[in-house]
Amino acid sequence: MSWFESLVLGLVQGLTEFLPVSSSAHLRLTAAFSGWEDPGAAFTAITQIGTETAVLIYFRKDIGRIITSWFRSLFDKSMRRNHDAQMGWLVIVGSIPIGLLGVTLKDQIEGPFRDLRVTATMLLVVGVVIGIADRMAARDETGRRHRAPKQRKTLENLGVKDGLIFGLCQACALIPGVSRSGATISGGLFMGYKREAAARYSFLLAIPAVLASGAFEVKDSMSEGHVDWGPTLFATVIAFASGYAVIAWFMKWISNKSFMPFVWYRVALGIVIIALVGMGVLSPHAAESAG
Repeated sequence: MSWFESLVLGLVQGLTEFLPVSSSAHLRLTAAFSGWEDPGAAFTAITQIGTETAVLIYFRKDIGRIITSWFRSLFDKSMRRNHDAQMGWLVIVGSIPIGLLGVTLKDQIEGPFRDLRVTATMLLVVGVVIGIADRMAARDETGRRHRAPKQRKTLENLGVKDGLIFGLCQACALIPGVSRSGATISGGLFMGYKREAAARYSFLLAIPAVLASGAFEVKDSMSEGHVDWGPTLFATVIAFASGYAVIAWFMKWISNKSFMPFVWYRVALGIVIIALVGMGVLSPHAAESAG
């Protein structure tokens, strides 16, 4: 991988990780459209450490409170009713599905799931799902002609059941084209949560999964030597900087804006990919990386 490729791919990772458009799909597509080798699942997992570092810094006050309260609740029973302490447990519970499926489906994630036809299908299908969830949330927020607006849930209402459902939605993002934020936020909207609440929990829930996945890939890469470390670390730094800017913008934008621009983008991109693969312009299969 050249330094220019790492710059572009790092920007793509940072700009798309937190938007409901699938960063893994865009990394795969950027390489395919540019005629570059597929950066691979290891590159994606390692550069996501950069974007998750942006999450850690942006939500540092929330994370600090959650970790402190969670540790205190281990020894002080009175703290177990504290919302921040409960949130710590809910992040752990919500991380279980992606942890189990990530290990179980590792070979599929690094192989068949990276087929562009799978990516395009997921862009289309999940795009429609996000659109339906968005319309449902908008209807509750504005009400109907003969119905007052409906109060949607906040993170104070989050319990184990909803935490596991959020976790299952996040696990769907193991397939390129789904989008971690798109799946978890739309899942939250279907369950009746406010947009900002769903987004905040989505970002917090991603921290253990992404850092664990990145650490796992770093360990494997160091033992097998199949990662070009200079460009990969450069891309990770670029992903951090661009990702932080996107979080700051997205958290302000999501509170009162529709997801429909992202829905139409996903649908259009999915159709274009299917057409290009069908015409033989793009190969559905990833090029083998030379390391």
